[in-house]
Amino acid sequence: MIDKRKDGGFEVALSVEVSEPGFIIRKETPSRYKYYEVNDSHIRISEQIGGKKMVIPSTGKDLLQEVAGKLAGLINIQSVLETEALDIPKIIADPQIHLFIVPMGEGFRLETFVKPFKSDPPFIRPGSGRENIMAEIQGQRMQAVRDLKAEKKSEQTLIQASELMSLSNDGSHEWIFDSPEDCLQILLDLEPLTDQIVIEWPEGQKLKIASRAALSSLSINIRKEKDWFEASGQLKLDNGAVMSLLEVMRLLESSPGRFVQLSSGEFLALTGEFRKRLDEMRAWSDENKNSLRIHPLAAPAWEEAASAAGDFKTDKAWRDKLTKLKNARAIRAEVPSTFEADMRPYQEEGFHWLTQLAQWEVGACLADDMGLGKTIQALALLLYRADVGPSLVVAPPTVARNWVSETRKFAPTLNPILYAGKDREHLLHDLGPFDLLITSYGLLQSDIEKLSTFEWNVAVLDEAQSIKNFQAKRSKAAMEIQAGFKMITTGTPIENHLGELWNLFTFINPGLLGSLKDFNERYAIPIEKLQNTDRRRQLQKLIHPFILRRRKNQVLDELPEKTEVTLSVELSEEEAALYEAMRIHAVEKLSNLSGKAGEKQLQILAEIMRLRRLCCHPKLVDKNSKVAGSKLAIFGEIVNDLRENNHKALVFSQFVGHLDIVREWVEDQGIPYQYLDGSTPQKQREIAIKSFQSGKGDLFLISLKAGGVGLNLTAADYVIHLDPWWNPAVEDQASDRAHRIGQERPVTIYRLVTKGTIEEKILQLHHDKRDLADSLLEGTDTSGKLSADALLQLLREI
Repeated sequence: MIDKRKDGGFEVALSVEVSEPGFIIRKETPSRYKYYEVNDSHIRISEQIGGKKMVIPSTGKDLLQEVAGKLAGLINIQSVLETEALDIPKIIADPQIHLFIVPMGEGFRLETFVKPFKSDPPFIRPGSGRENIMAEIQGQRMQAVRDLKAEKKSEQTLIQASELMSLSNDGSHEWIFDSPEDCLQILLDLEPLTDQIVIEWPEGQKLKIASRAALSSLSINIRKEKDWFEASGQLKLDNGAVMSLLEVMRLLESSPGRFVQLSSGEFLALTGEFRKRLDEMRAWSDENKNSLRIHPLAAPAWEEAASAAGDFKTDKAWRDKLTKLKNARAIRAEVPSTFEADMRPYQEEGFHWLTQLAQWEVGACLADDMGLGKTIQALALLLYRADVGPSLVVAPPTVARNWVSETRKFAPTLNPILYAGKDREHLLHDLGPFDLLITSYGLLQSDIEKLSTFEWNVAVLDEAQSIKNFQAKRSKAAMEIQAGFKMITTGTPIENHLGELWNLFTFINPGLLGSLKDFNERYAIPIEKLQNTDRRRQLQKLIHPFILRRRKNQVLDELPEKTEVTLSVELSEEEAALYEAMRIHAVEKLSNLSGKAGEKQLQILAEIMRLRRLCCHPKLVDKNSKVAGSKLAIFGEIVNDLRENNHKALVFSQFVGHLDIVREWVEDQGIPYQYLDGSTPQKQREIAIKSFQSGKGDLFLISLKAGGVGLNLTAADYVIHLDPWWNPAVEDQASDRAHRIGQERPVTIYRLVTKGTIEEKILQLHHDKRDLADSLLEGTDTSGKLSADALLQLLREI
């Protein structure tokens, strides 16, 4: 390297020193190394210049020029010296940019160079080094004059052509990308510059985009086939090749991005919008021999995804299906004149929506927030269709009687029949229009042979989360119900995992979400485990027409404010020691578990349950314990403060034993209260509710499962959750016994959570579970099952 000094002199330096004959290896490009022979001449040059720069005065310019010309046959020289006086052939250096692409793991490294002598080394960074290059090319000394500004401009043109390269450009002439998708995108971006740049690959390691395709290149044909529709078609590529629609769909499985790898190893480049539409079509259909099979209820979503294809042909059955939907959406049914409830605007909209889906002959999921009057909307629909024939309502036992009273109050022209008692079979005789049979899930299960013989006008499953477990007998019984219109009401269509949603939709619209195995592979695992937002969006779009959900803050301006407070309870030293000893024992006991996953999970849950009980009160794990409960002490402080300020509270616990301890304290303090749990007889339950609502009692002690649904307890303006449940939706349902229509005061919800325990871990899970439900139900106005290992980790981490 020869550089000019400020004083007019020159500096000479070597890029590498040598001290003995042999060979050295120099890396010229990311994938190219070259052997250089070191002889005595090289050693003498190195000895003369040494490790420091040699300084030559300006008077030695001509001699330096002469020596440099002679050395050009031995070494490559970059120089600022003019070379006209040398008897060496001179060329204008080639400014063309060479982009070297080298595989690196699963990704790629990209580097830019110029080759001043075109096909021969040296390789130099664009715009770097000196203007004059002297080297021996094919046995002849040559010199090249570079235009450094032109090289920089060419490199900048290349970088600006690719957004990926521009965004990560740090001036090093080097880029590293982790995925082939990025590299393929860059190749696509650089295609307009193919006459200006050279792309170089290691031998046998080249990515190639064979062809491109857009949605306009796709032709689709849809026709009716038995109870389904079948879609076939072709994709014409820009290179003249043709692929079947099914072949394209199969290739998508192994290529997650917009570059689809073909059997030849080359790639098909799809536009981003085309890839999105293909993914939707694939998600909403199944492979069937040489075509795609489409569920009739997926037709609206499929039509939207595929209609922009270059050639989209459908048969009459498909068009009739969509016309029926269009006509149904245009219906604005009048609320029956005999319906005696003053419906709010959003409730009338819910009624209209239900009548539209009934006209379309598809099932409906009314998933309004708890306390928004789902029963009112369902009753209006039942009355609207009452003249068609008898209808069926299935509800939890504690809610079934409420259906009878609500029906008599708001729809007096309906004939509510409570299907209960030992001699209930005679109630099924002579059922006809305007008859409404109301029963419990337990009786549905035991009497399904009789109930499934009817073709019900409307079948309503209230609090339909009761059938969320597809393996449960009550769920299997529900699937046997025959009805012209099926609907479910639930404020929590997703409590723990997406499998629950699948089962609910299997009742209202069988087959829409496929088999459970297909549903898990296509949606549940990608959404819950991999947080795949595309799959979540596809599922949301598929279920959107059949689910209606409004939140309180969307539709009720007059509903008072709700405040949620988590109170951290510090365990005493004695409690903390007991907890840690029990936790360590549980971990040691469970660490070497063997057997089936389900059995392991039950054993772990049993140990976790013991810890959760201890968090509530030591007496729940040792009835003879004399250790005071810190949570009970905090609870007492809260209650005393509430009573001093004339507030009433609902008190929930999932453990009846915990309620017993609280009940004993309440009685010792002489505090008036009401109480119910799962063993409370129905008559006593109704008395307790009415008494509390009329002002008899400052506290209402309720077991979470027994009192989480079907209660209107607006006399309370505080809710206290003594212990966190796995699922926040269950707690929310319980809280909404007070925060609902009819409540005129702000509602405050306290959650008592013991610090540094399993309870805090459960609270952390609440966030993921809420996100799962909200993300899927959004627009319809993580949290899957924990494995045994995940449960055990909860114990280890505390």
